[in-house]
Amino acid sequence: MKVSVTTLEAKSAGEVELKDEIFGLEPRQDILHRMVRYQLLKRMAGTHHAQDRSEVTVTGKKMYRQKGTGGARHGDKSVPQWRGGGKAFGPKPRSHAIDLPKKVRALALRHALSSKAKSGDIVVLENASVSAGKTRELRDSLAKLSLDNALVIDGSEVEIGFARAARNLPNIDVLPVQGINVYDILRRKKLVLTKAAVAALEARFAGAKAEARS
Repeated sequence: MKVSVTTLEAKSAGEVELKDEIFGLEPRQDILHRMVRYQLLKRMAGTHHAQDRSEVTVTGKKMYRQKGTGGARHGDKSVPQWRGGGKAFGPKPRSHAIDLPKKVRALALRHALSSKAKSGDIVVLENASVSAGKTRELRDSLAKLSLDNALVIDGSEVEIGFARAARNLPNIDVLPVQGINVYDILRRKKLVLTKAAVAALEARFAGAKAEARS
């Protein structure tokens, strides 16, 4: 499919061909859901921790004599039923990450790109650069393009001035092409790709296809 290329000044800069095997798939919600769940679970810290009865600091002395009190029999105060005691079956540090095959992750990225292409929410920029590196300058440029909620993907490196200018803009994320991921694509309304990013994505998937054949 052909997509118009624009500049930050909202001027036309020709057209670019987006390959159907990357941007022309029929998006599958189940694959996208699996990938988003994989990303969110993988980034969870898993540092939650509750003390059990062996970890709380209380006396180990028997509370009162075994018989003759008219009450239930109890030992020390570290058991869960007493205030200040340990928690029964409380959370412990662990990894929440799940497995997802590499091929499924790569396929999910193509489906995410295709979903944006199908909905018309892909914008191709000639380049992402701001001469002065000022937030106001970039904000005005994005306003001309009606971009108030977008993920901007540049080539292998993001220009320092552009990254600095976008840092204080709400709902605008900037990533190099190596950092492109399904969750960030879906959480923003628009996907903005530079021509360098498009070329890098095509080379990436072409290399993966050649590797799968060998």
